[in-house]
Amino acid sequence: MAKSYVKSPTPKEIVDKLASIASIAKDTGRIRKGVNEATKSIESGKALIVVLAEDVDPEELVMHIPLLCDEKGVAIAFFPTKADLGKSVGLNVSCAAIAIEDAGGAKDMLNDVIARLGGKPKAEKKAEEKPVKKEEKAEKKEEKPAKEKKPRKAKKEEKKE
Repeated sequence: MAKSYVKSPTPKEIVDKLASIASIAKDTGRIRKGVNEATKSIESGKALIVVLAEDVDPEELVMHIPLLCDEKGVAIAFFPTKADLGKSVGLNVSCAAIAIEDAGGAKDMLNDVIARLGGKPKAEKKAEEKPVKKEEKAEKKEEKPAKEKKPRKAKKEEKKE
């Protein structure tokens, strides 16, 4: 029986690509391992893609992650087992969730996978957002009046002389 948090199982070919992306990213990029770390990564906006295991029990441990991903616009994929997910990121134990923050040498592969999952690659989103933020910062700087500097008080030694 499929778990309630699994929207639709990820195709085998994408799971295989994600496994290779995760193994490359653990060496050359940045991966957050575990439910708590993945949640923090999503909330801070650093996650490019989140991968959940389909066999997490109890389900309540990871039920919030798909909702957060939808809210923040982060792509999500599902691995068949926790053990496979843990092995793909170099752990000797099972892992319920990972978040890839930097794919390192696998950026092109990751962008392809995100596009196939129906998402928009984060690199494109950031490129569109940056100029707007710079303009807003420039406007804020112009609005603030310059503060007047107060003259420093004379030191005690100078007062004695």
